[in-house]
Amino acid sequence: MAAQILPEQVFPVSAEQLAALQTVTADFTSQQLAWLSGYLWGRGNTSVQTAILPASNTTDSDIITIISASQTGNARRVCEELKTRFLSEKFAVNLVNAGEYKYKQLAREKIVIIVTSTQGDGEPPEEAVAFYKYLHSAKRPDLSGAVYAVFSLGDSSYEKFCQAGIDFDTQLAAAGATALLPRTDADVDYQPAAAAWADALTQVLKARGVSAGNPQQTTVPAATVTENRYSKEAPLTASLSVNQKITGRNSLKDVRHIEISAGDSGLHYQPGDSLGVWFENDPALADEIISLLHADAAAEITVSGHTCTLRGALIRHLELTQNNGGTVSKYAQLSQHDALSALISDKQAALHYAQKTPVAEMLRQAPSRPSAQAFADILRPLTPRLYSISSSQAEADDEIHLTVGVVRYDTDGRARTGGASGFLADHIQEGGDVRVFIESNDNFRLPADPDVPVIMIGAGTGIAPFRAFMQQRENDGASGKNWLFYGNQHFTEDFLYQTEWQRYVRDGVLTQISLAWSRDKPAKTYVQDKLREQGADVWRWIEDGAHIYVCGNAGLMASDTEDALLEIISRYGNRDHESADEFLSELRTARRYQRDVY
Repeated sequence: MAAQILPEQVFPVSAEQLAALQTVTADFTSQQLAWLSGYLWGRGNTSVQTAILPASNTTDSDIITIISASQTGNARRVCEELKTRFLSEKFAVNLVNAGEYKYKQLAREKIVIIVTSTQGDGEPPEEAVAFYKYLHSAKRPDLSGAVYAVFSLGDSSYEKFCQAGIDFDTQLAAAGATALLPRTDADVDYQPAAAAWADALTQVLKARGVSAGNPQQTTVPAATVTENRYSKEAPLTASLSVNQKITGRNSLKDVRHIEISAGDSGLHYQPGDSLGVWFENDPALADEIISLLHADAAAEITVSGHTCTLRGALIRHLELTQNNGGTVSKYAQLSQHDALSALISDKQAALHYAQKTPVAEMLRQAPSRPSAQAFADILRPLTPRLYSISSSQAEADDEIHLTVGVVRYDTDGRARTGGASGFLADHIQEGGDVRVFIESNDNFRLPADPDVPVIMIGAGTGIAPFRAFMQQRENDGASGKNWLFYGNQHFTEDFLYQTEWQRYVRDGVLTQISLAWSRDKPAKTYVQDKLREQGADVWRWIEDGAHIYVCGNAGLMASDTEDALLEIISRYGNRDHESADEFLSELRTARRYQRDVY
């Protein structure tokens, strides 16, 4: 929220004090400002009322509701740490996943904390879509008696950075709620910002007189299983056992079937989960960057408190394959390159430049010779990539299967590959070590009742979780019908796992299959076109209780598929667009419409 100018009669500092404060904080980061806000609240007299935040009427019975809106697990981890912190302060706190939250309860909330990630084109996480729409609807309640805070996670490589958090903040304020703190927008290296925000928020709540109550436990979906002892912070060192290209010789795509052996680790997963892969950058790319910097590969630098060589840091600790606007801006200041310095005056231009210009190409276009430490300091830390698991443990046992689309492209005639996909496809030999962890996804689960029919809609490598679904349904002897909609470019080159799907059809496990090939005919055909063609039957399946699953690109594929579903609901369910949208939201809330989009 933007800061407001306060009337002189309630302004608590003199003009001289304000000028001094502005001077001291002129170069503070947003995280430092958030921490300072909480620190000053804690230092202040809690009995003094201010115009920024009215004195609290909080009683011992007030409960802090933390709503976790997570896509990859990071927001959930922030919420769990915040809950632990609040419980240590003897606050009464309830942590609930956005998908489990009964949003009509919102009108009765006094203190609401939202931690959200952003996915796709500035959209909220799948588990938060219904709640997000509710806040944007005319049904949103008056929240003038409530206070709130928002922590937003995002990736500054994308244009709509932290947009979901911005939207939650805007809608809560529009409903009359008062912000406890300015919203914090955190990039992929979110941990320091999250810690500072939690400190500030705790101080604000203590200053308001929030006191002990009867803490409530986290709401955990019934599908949650025994927690793995391996995690993002403590991954399992597994072994890559199979790396097989499964697209045709003439395909424009390089898709690999990857099998990873977890051995006797006890690693457990369910259909719908993702595998986090910690990767190493291509050593040749690290050497190219060192050469462009005219740097010493053996120069010692510090990264996240650890000392290592520049080359080691570039291979194992720093992001090289995904540039972002922040790195471009920092390098422009570091290099003092005229063209790059002019570019960063336009934030959108800097972002677009980063999206099409890898770090190595940026160094080539704007050469400079910074110190090894100075250059390392402008790069983001390496983060793991998540892949939808394409196997069921009921069939694969200690193996984890992935369906990986290898990112390959050229820049000025120089071949480039994606970080994790290139690592798995090109740089790790069969039998080599790979560090992995399971990212549970309770928002993409098969129905508990095996008699319930399922409709699976996927494109490209979005076939992955549905392969796991079918393995599980077959092993369970599920009697429910199964319908697959699948799309790719060419039937002969890009029909991933073709023989497996044909066997499922032959054996009666897959009831129906509808295929869309966008490049086989002059008129392009996509999965949403096949949905419309089969609209009457799709509606009958929905009326029979079918669960609908969508996996694929969060951009056009996911949105176009949703548009097709809305048209089907409207046409065959005799509803107007608004009623159809409400019906689809009801399916989502009932977990009958689930998406795994990226």
